Amino acid sequence: MKKAFLTLSISIFSTSCATVKTINPEDNQIEITHRGKKSYCEEIPRIYSGTSYNFCLLNSEPSETVNTGSTINGVPIVLLDSAFSVAADTVVLPYTVFAQAKFGNIEVN
Repeated sequence: MKKAFLTLSISIFSTSCATVKTINPEDNQIEITHRGKKSYCEEIPRIYSGTSYNFCLLNSEPSETVNTGSTINGVPIVLLDSAFSVAADTVVLPYTVFAQAKFGNIEVN
């Protein structure tokens, strides 16, 4: 039962993980928006792309209201995702180094 719960939890969290979104983007482009506000980032590196994606979420058009996004016990999910993205980016580092050399940066928006 614990293994099934752990597998399900990992599957749910990895579908929204920034590293998974940026590991192999279609047409070398990715859209970074939060509630309709586009990021000011023009491109992100493939190396530690998940972490870069999260920083680009924070570097977006200003909002008229304070908006930290969804939270868990007051902690913004983007911070939790960043911690997991650093770990996932480190695991896929050999691939992303190769992809960075071959394809270059990922274009944003």
